[in-house]
Amino acid sequence: MPTSQDAASQDAAALVALITQRSFQRGGEMKLASGRTSSFYFNMKPTMLHPEGARLIASLILDQLEADGIAADLIGGLEMGAVPIAAATAAMSAQRSRPVAAFFVRKQAKEHGTQSLIEGLPKGETLAGRGVVIVEDVTTTGGSAIKAAAAVEAEGAKVLRVVTVVDRCEGAGEAFAAAGLDFKPLLTVADFA
Repeated sequence: MPTSQDAASQDAAALVALITQRSFQRGGEMKLASGRTSSFYFNMKPTMLHPEGARLIASLILDQLEADGIAADLIGGLEMGAVPIAAATAAMSAQRSRPVAAFFVRKQAKEHGTQSLIEGLPKGETLAGRGVVIVEDVTTTGGSAIKAAAAVEAEGAKVLRVVTVVDRCEGAGEAFAAAGLDFKPLLTVADFA
C-alpha cells in the first residue's frame, strides 16, 4: 500500500514534469524580479493556473505542513505570485482535517475603500495572534516573501513558515535565516538540471 510519502514523491515528480513543460525557459539573458539576470527563467503562471498544477502545488504544500506539524490559520503572500497558490491551497484544505483560509498582501495599500494592505479577511477580523504561512511561486533572494512576512507581522501575525514552489538557490535561504523565518521549498533549481 503506498504511503503518503510515496504519494508526495509522485506529486513532486509530476510537478517537475509540468513545470518543465509549461513554465521553465532556457536561453538568452532574462531579468528576474530580484533585478538579477539569468539564462533560465521560471514563469510559474502557466503551471499555477493549470488545473493539475494548482492541485499538485496545493497538495504538496498541505502535505509538507501536515508532515511538519505546522497548524496555520491562514496562508498567503505578496500579490501576484502568491494569490493563485494561496487560493488553491485554501480550497484543497477544505477536504483535509484542518482547513486554512487564504489572504494576500498588496504591494501597496489601495487608495480607496478600506485602504488595506492585507486582503481576504472578513470585516472585523485581524491577523493578530494568528499563525500564517507565506507562499511564493519562485524564490531568488527572498525579497518578496520577506516583504509579505513583515506586513503580516506588523499586523500581529506569527509567520510559521515560508514555502516556495521553486527555490533558485541564489541566497533566499540565507536571507530567510537572517530574518528569523523558517523556509522550506517544494522544489529547487536542482530538480530541473
